[in-house]
Amino acid sequence: MSTDRKPRDEEIDVYGLTDQGKVRKDNQDHFLIASVHRRLHVLQTSLTDPARVPMADDRVAFLAMVADGVGGGVGGQEASATALETATEYIASSSKCFMEGDAAGTEFIETLQAAALRSHEAVKARAMDIAPGRSMATTLTMYMGVWPYYYLLQVGDSRYYLYRGGALTQVSRDQTIAQDLVDQGVLTRAVAERSRFNDVLSSAIGADEAVPVVTRLKSEWGMVHLLCTDGLIKHVTDERIKEVLATMTSSRQACETLVAEALANGGSDNVTVIIGRTVTPRP
Repeated sequence: MSTDRKPRDEEIDVYGLTDQGKVRKDNQDHFLIASVHRRLHVLQTSLTDPARVPMADDRVAFLAMVADGVGGGVGGQEASATALETATEYIASSSKCFMEGDAAGTEFIETLQAAALRSHEAVKARAMDIAPGRSMATTLTMYMGVWPYYYLLQVGDSRYYLYRGGALTQVSRDQTIAQDLVDQGVLTRAVAERSRFNDVLSSAIGADEAVPVVTRLKSEWGMVHLLCTDGLIKHVTDERIKEVLATMTSSRQACETLVAEALANGGSDNVTVIIGRTVTPRP
């Protein structure tokens, strides 16, 4: 079987799971998984009443997003939901870009950055409506696959990991004050992880500053992609994440295992995980 071709729909194993945790009174995380055809149709999401539009045309792109709301209660929930809904709407309206554009060019990067900034403005407007004078923001981490490439958009500290060839790599960079200080040589990574600045975002959708960073990467068969909010990494080590992905039987099984372990190890925050991979169908 050629592994140069684009995977068919039945060769994509993807699953998402979210939980409010054992301490928080509500879940401010949201996630969305969708495929882009001539229209975008939602495959799975924690948002209420998603539009489902079955299409028979060929898939041109694949989308996965996680968002971790900031602001407490309704504010955080609204921020993460508004960000995903706005980004999804913008990408759906820009689907012609993914069908006719050059995946090696800059058009995709500009479209994803525009989607993030549109979400940023939407969250700020929503905050004025329901929580004037209060903080209301969210992280946004997005995977957009346009074979033979994929694009990672990052705002905030929700993470994207790549597992390949027995190695787990954190590809995303946490947009936090602590990470900024590490990059500047002020703090070591070990000290930063214990610092009070470790949970302080330097960039977020709806905050004073939103800096969407888009990275273009090459797609290959055999990759396992993981998006998560910090409710996972607070309680499950990178080494354990690698072990789970190395022995996974399905994306659903791996998601359920990681979320269960985050809860068992404290569950101090909302936790959301999306895992996706290509699978070779049996003859």
